[in-house]
Amino acid sequence: MLGPHVPELRALELLAAVARAGSLSAAAEELGISQQAASSRVRTMEALVGAPLLTRSRRGSALTETGELVVQWADRVLEAAQQLDAGIASLRSDQRAHLSIAASLTIAEHLLPGWVVALRSAQQQRGQEPTEVTMTATNSERVATLVADGDVDLGFVEGPAAPGGLRRRLVGTDELVVVVGPGHPWATRGRRPVSAAVLAATPLVVREAGSGTRTVLEQALADLDTAPPALELSSTAAVRAAVAAGAGPAALGAHAVRDDLATGRLVRVQVSGLDLTRRLHAVWRGGPQPPQGPARDLVAWAAGHAVRA
Repeated sequence: MLGPHVPELRALELLAAVARAGSLSAAAEELGISQQAASSRVRTMEALVGAPLLTRSRRGSALTETGELVVQWADRVLEAAQQLDAGIASLRSDQRAHLSIAASLTIAEHLLPGWVVALRSAQQQRGQEPTEVTMTATNSERVATLVADGDVDLGFVEGPAAPGGLRRRLVGTDELVVVVGPGHPWATRGRRPVSAAVLAATPLVVREAGSGTRTVLEQALADLDTAPPALELSSTAAVRAAVAAGAGPAALGAHAVRDDLATGRLVRVQVSGLDLTRRLHAVWRGGPQPPQGPARDLVAWAAGHAVRA
């Protein structure tokens, strides 16, 4: 623990500048402070040391013997402080230069690329070096684990609620839509909806446990008797392909099937009595705001352009 007589670093820096420049006014000019502020720092330092540090004359300021001794000691302290300052500056630069993200598959494949492009474009417009972004695409449960363990700076998850123990911010909403292949009997129903009970009793093609898509579906059907899955697959692309091939119906994010619906590769089926809305959250650990720098900028942009499906 430091004692009560240690001067502040800025005061020691001023005293060292006086030794170099030969006067208090020249030292003040070198450090970009006023003569009054420089004099105040010297007086405070002399009170802490208990002896005069400078002698003043018309020719300028000179260090007393005590002042010269303090400057000798201060040199090592200031050198260490400069190393500390350089190290912290390097850390801050690294944090701005690189951002690691984990995102659920729907967000990673359909939303996050556009957000990152917007972030980098804004940085370039401000004259900043664009942030290097690395992304891990996985299910929402794994995203939460990576964020909680500190393996990534920021996460994006989908589901009815954000995972506990992490800070979060809503960045949009999505909904699951039930889709079938063109050859499935439900594809010719037209506008006639399927009931929630019928959907629950039908073997579905589903994502793996832990995915936001499956969690939303299971919670929506929680009060109904559900059939075992027809297939359980680990990616949205695999589910889409299986449904198109006739493996059975599936509930997938609207963003993920938009192109398939437009081309007729998949057919949307209306379902009555079922809410399949899900929320998209940014998640991080630590304080109430995302980590300062590109992580906070990215979340702010995403929230400011919140997606709605």
